[in-house]
Amino acid sequence: MEQGVGANLLLLWAMCLGHAQADGSSGYTSVIEVTNGGPWGDWAWPEMCPDGFFASGFSLKVEPPQGIPGDDTAMNGVRLHCTRGNALHVVESQSGRWGAWSEPLWCPFGSFLVAFSLRVEAPVIPGDNTAANNVRFRCSDSTELEGPGLAWGDFGNWSEPCPKGICGLQIKIEQPRGLRDDTAVNDLRFFCCRS
Repeated sequence: MEQGVGANLLLLWAMCLGHAQADGSSGYTSVIEVTNGGPWGDWAWPEMCPDGFFASGFSLKVEPPQGIPGDDTAMNGVRLHCTRGNALHVVESQSGRWGAWSEPLWCPFGSFLVAFSLRVEAPVIPGDNTAANNVRFRCSDSTELEGPGLAWGDFGNWSEPCPKGICGLQIKIEQPRGLRDDTAVNDLRFFCCRS
């Protein structure tokens, strides 16, 4: 099965099971993506903020550089810190096994994450590939937040913005490959909600 078709079928199936409710009064209205994601791995289940919550912060799971002859994976996970008033709920899609979670980075009070840009290392054959290394978010007040990921690769273009805010995420992740090269997170997509 073609990879794009498989990812779309997984997203459709998840919507039907209620993991991500499209076009409902409290469901998401659109999906934002970037074009520079890594080529390896599969899309994990979407994870959504509770109804009425929007992501106003995020944290990353990052493996530090492993040196030679270590196997670098860089970014291994993303958490969204969803808020509504003073209430907080943290969601995360599937994460890799390496690294540690950072402290959250927050938009200024009252603003939400609305767009993102992904730092990706282009495939190196042969070599130690890392794929996604870091992510930047733009807040609804135009503040930009850059995660504490690694510096390999380049940031791509910004995604389209969510009209109100991000309310869910989905990660494309490569599962551990034993003695072969691991990359962990390869790509991200986020869901926009209306209220």
